Amino acid sequence: MKTKLTTKQLIQIAVIAAIYAALTAVFMSISFTTLQLRVSEIMVFLAYFNPISIIGLTLGCFLANLLMSPTPFLDCVFGTLATLLSVGAISLTAKAFKGSKVGMMVASIWPVIFNAVIVGGMLCYAGFVPMEEGREIFSLIATMGSVGFGEMVVVMVMGIPVTYILMTKYKKIVNTYLVLK
Repeated sequence: MKTKLTTKQLIQIAVIAAIYAALTAVFMSISFTTLQLRVSEIMVFLAYFNPISIIGLTLGCFLANLLMSPTPFLDCVFGTLATLLSVGAISLTAKAFKGSKVGMMVASIWPVIFNAVIVGGMLCYAGFVPMEEGREIFSLIATMGSVGFGEMVVVMVMGIPVTYILMTKYKKIVNTYLVLK
């Protein structure tokens, strides 16, 4: 079964990608470190409300990594993969929990896990983290923990409250412009 995107959906996907990349650019100094405080990751919750936003979020991540990362090739492959898996899992979690608030909390775990493992592993094995001989596993775990902690701060501590506020106070605007129906 083929799904044809409407012009409105294509524009919304492009806007989501542009906002993601712009937020990453504004906070670039904290977006590409082992702590990974990428403020644009707050947007991953859009996938909770409509799976089509997965395209915009993944494209935005790819563009941010391509244009701003100190290691564009690695980040375009592994960072974008982490985002794609995260937002895909968030969308599936929304279906499983029927869009509930509890489901949103469960969904917030996915970006933490995928980014910690994929991006943390990439940073460690690509040589961006000093690794002492015989202590490689400790460096790997510490790097994954650091990336996961940064993602937890952005997605769980900042993202969940911001999303709740947007969905309660600005529900009509969010549904009209960002939730892709």
